[in-house]
Amino acid sequence: MAKIAIELDQALASRAAHGAPGRAHHRILAQGPAWSVSDVMCTSGPQDRPFEERHSGFSIAIVVAGTFQYRASTPRARTASELMTPGSLLLGSAGQCFECGHEHASGDRCLSFHYSTDYLERIAADAGLRSPKFYFPVLRLPPVRELTPLISRASAGLANSATAAWEELSLHLAAHTIQLVSGISPAVNSAPPSALARITRTVRMIERHSSRELGINSLAREARLSPYHFLRTFGVVTGLTPHQYTRRARLREAAMRLASGPTKVLDVALDSGFGDVSNFNHAFRAEFGISPRAFRLQSLPTPASNVHRGHAKTVWKWKLRTFSPG
Repeated sequence: MAKIAIELDQALASRAAHGAPGRAHHRILAQGPAWSVSDVMCTSGPQDRPFEERHSGFSIAIVVAGTFQYRASTPRARTASELMTPGSLLLGSAGQCFECGHEHASGDRCLSFHYSTDYLERIAADAGLRSPKFYFPVLRLPPVRELTPLISRASAGLANSATAAWEELSLHLAAHTIQLVSGISPAVNSAPPSALARITRTVRMIERHSSRELGINSLAREARLSPYHFLRTFGVVTGLTPHQYTRRARLREAAMRLASGPTKVLDVALDSGFGDVSNFNHAFRAEFGISPRAFRLQSLPTPASNVHRGHAKTVWKWKLRTFSPG
């Protein structure tokens, strides 16, 4: 996601040059009566004090660049803190108070999807959840395989200012997220603040050099931990092993490029850090369930790509029926 990250770096450089305080810039990409999607660029850093906010409705934010700490009250009335990294989802329930901080590094960028309470609760009910009041039981989803295709297509739409099918994407994202979190019990991240600082450094190192081979020893040195302690801490904070995190970052970047233009599959494979196209095809099919060429064809815009209001429910319900977490 080089272009997305470069634009964030440019915003951070401009902020530093002018000596201005950090802030979040919101740009609405699309909206409807009960939903919206925004490009949120935040230039805050360790010197900026976070302040408490409140989710007016439901929020699902895809982190596309940078890192930050997300703190909020859980359904059990406890305050939890999660390190948000590229590819992960920030989950906000209606009425929930929260803070976003940048204690360990500056800047982040998110694609933020917002839903009215009634709208998301209808989606949850149609998905088979019969709870009278829906809420997200966790604050974050790590970069999971089931959401990689949606995240890649959404990022491609952001990177290329394309006329993305934002309403369709918003419905698919909500439905898939509800499925994934419905069986998760609330938990509080047990990682201490010092661990968040160490893993933030390694995550940013991976994002800067995702096409390079970064061994456990070099990542552990960056975190200033022993290799074994680093592996355990990285898993607790991110929900993935370093190998899984790096491969998923490479595949998201590759999928975004495939969805964005006519770049050759071989060039995408090599630029993404895969030694040969065969290895890339195998890894891509394992992650997405289809070949790179098939993914590109599915991502091409069509006259019917925008979902009309009257057909939105039908489209996402079809996608929900064909979705199988694995």
